[in-house]
Amino acid sequence: MSVFLTGFPGFLGSALVERLTDRTDEIVCLVQPRYRDAAERRAFDLLGPHWNETVTLVEGDITDSTLGLSATTRSDLESRVESVFHLAAVYDLAVSPELGQAVNVDGTRHVLEFAEAADVERLHYVSTCYVSGRYDGVFTESDLDVGQSFNNHYEETKFRAEVLVRDRMESGDVPATVYRPAIVVGDSRTGETQKYDGPYYLIRWLLRQPRVALVPRLGDPDAAELNVVPRDYVVDAIDHLSSLDRSENVTYQLCDPNPPTIREFTGALLDATDRVGVPTPTPVGLAQSALERWEALRLAVDIEPETLPYFTHPTRYVGGNARSHLAGTGIEPPAFESYVSELVAFVRENPDVRSDAMA
Repeated sequence: MSVFLTGFPGFLGSALVERLTDRTDEIVCLVQPRYRDAAERRAFDLLGPHWNETVTLVEGDITDSTLGLSATTRSDLESRVESVFHLAAVYDLAVSPELGQAVNVDGTRHVLEFAEAADVERLHYVSTCYVSGRYDGVFTESDLDVGQSFNNHYEETKFRAEVLVRDRMESGDVPATVYRPAIVVGDSRTGETQKYDGPYYLIRWLLRQPRVALVPRLGDPDAAELNVVPRDYVVDAIDHLSSLDRSENVTYQLCDPNPPTIREFTGALLDATDRVGVPTPTPVGLAQSALERWEALRLAVDIEPETLPYFTHPTRYVGGNARSHLAGTGIEPPAFESYVSELVAFVRENPDVRSDAMA
């Protein structure tokens, strides 16, 4: 089987390529020219000196209507690619509407056009649970457009991209499977990650403080949940589900069925960082406005304002399709408290991992 994959050498794409080599003849990775060297190093690290016997790196860009491919290269790929895995996106809560539109929406449209022209057996599209926006209630795998508002342009553009995928899927033009991870953190066994964002802002905030640490309390910590899942669970789930015939035209929410409340999440981080927390009640709107207005404050605390609304997030996610189709495989999300120490240990040992997104 020949696979076309976007999003390499990104966080999820790298791990997925490693899994897919066990059951594919060829993986063609579309790589932006500026990431070519990084992609070669990552392929070598994952697969050894003979990586190019399985993985082919093709320079291109999903924001281009032709994917940045020559007519000859594109025609050749369309004639032999059987499956497409589309992971490339701007994973940045602070993304501008223009960049979000170009990469997340238009990029997905261009990949869909390629998949349809190639008459692929399946398009595997990685979305996010947060296409829900700030939906107040339980958001299921069949839900998409429920009149929700959005926290940011990342959520909104991923929502619009999934609408495109679902339209092609339901029309029969492109058989597809949609995967919606919750907030993805590092590997549950090693803590490894490529980027410090989201929950990592709180980890690093605690590690910078003395043993008695100030902890902002944004809203009711017992009323909201933070749904996080480790990379290894997400990639193992995608690898397995993508191999199933019955996953065609199915949406999977790859989420924790029993996510911690904000109080439980914060408590687990305090234990893992060996800190004693002093709650400091802070209105989320005031805190977000202050961080947006004063760059010196944002740099001092090293917390992006776009992360704060997730500590008062009103949505609960359920993943019945994922649980059903993964039953008996041993692939299930571990409880956050079972691997939080690995996440913190990795941050302690690797303080210089970047916080910006690949784009």
